[in-house]
Amino acid sequence: MSDSTEPRENRLKRMKMRSMRRGIKEMDIILERYADETLESMTEAELDLYDALLHENDQDLYQWVTGQQPAPDRFKRLISAISVAISGER
Repeated sequence: MSDSTEPRENRLKRMKMRSMRRGIKEMDIILERYADETLESMTEAELDLYDALLHENDQDLYQWVTGQQPAPDRFKRLISAISVAISGER
């Protein structure tokens, strides 16, 4: 997913925008909060995974984050981190 020619600053801005402009309001709120709290400190590999997650369907994402359905293996740790971040627990 990573475009090696895209400067990190531009990438972060794009990903923040994609995080807050989703298909359903709940995911706007969840991912905007997560992005604001974590994107700046993510490694390139973590950004690649989060970028891939942003391409997933909002209905699926919502079910994964809320625990209604298990997340695919490649996203399990990231979904868990998002769930913890939005719960306010650390």
